[in-house]
Amino acid sequence: MPATIRLMRFGKKGQPSYRIVVLDKRKKRDGAYIEKIGFYNPMVEPKIFEIDEQKFTSWKLKGALISEGMRKLLKNKAATTKTK
Repeated sequence: MPATIRLMRFGKKGQPSYRIVVLDKRKKRDGAYIEKIGFYNPMVEPKIFEIDEQKFTSWKLKGALISEGMRKLLKNKAATTKTK
């Protein structure tokens, strides 16, 4: 089963928040997921980005792919933490 780490959208229209989840690659974005590993809220200042590093690493080692949106988010997080 190919797994993917991706963002799952929640929230009202115009006020998105996201769960970071692991799901089967063949499932839809908002389908049933295997495990929730984090949360992202871009609508507050400062933006909230929480992820369980241990679970994230575990799923990566199991061969889970990272979606494009998640990859961009991780890249931006790494860029902001280096400048602090």
